[in-house]
Amino acid sequence: MSDAALPTVAEVRAAAEAVKAALDRHLAAVESRIGDEDPAVYAAFNELAAAAEEYDELLYDRYDEVTPFEIPTPETGAPYTGPAEPAAFSVLIRRDYAVVEPARLIAQAERVAAHDRDAELLDDGGTAGALGVLFGEYEPDEIASRYKEFGLEEGDSTLWIAALEEVAEPGDWLNSPFGQTDPQDVLHRFDVSSVFDEDTDFDDDEESAAESGLAPA
Repeated sequence: MSDAALPTVAEVRAAAEAVKAALDRHLAAVESRIGDEDPAVYAAFNELAAAAEEYDELLYDRYDEVTPFEIPTPETGAPYTGPAEPAAFSVLIRRDYAVVEPARLIAQAERVAAHDRDAELLDDGGTAGALGVLFGEYEPDEIASRYKEFGLEEGDSTLWIAALEEVAEPGDWLNSPFGQTDPQDVLHRFDVSSVFDEDTDFDDDEESAAESGLAPA
């Protein structure tokens, strides 16, 4: 963007003030809500999302900076039709990684295996065995926070919170752990993707699938 097209300092400040005002309106709507589907809360949520998006764009255009938060829109994904007061829920997480430094990945696994008799690399000593050792040693959240140390590069990720009528019996779903979730049972969804920062043209269906979805409580 050329200097002539940059937002002014005043425009960025005005957008920041709009976010503050939208936050106040959203809190007021939540505090005085009537029922679980109060239209005033939904309207305030959407206004806050729009104000935050506008501020984020102007901040980036003017200062090449981004905000540390993301307010997704509630319209994406299938409408929730599960129980109003779920007694149980499932958390489903998918994180994609690219192996950009296989030697680093294998070296880290070898260090773990050298200190843990139960951690053994596969016979080929390649990345498949290394991944088994590392995910057997570290929690997925720790690998997510240290992925560069393991020679990995982050891809897209998503987290779904899906309502259940009751907790399944032990072992019931282990044969097909990700095949039984109905999108209409998803209470909340949090997506992270580099596509949100790209000027890519999507058709309506693709755009709905790419954007974050968070159902307001």
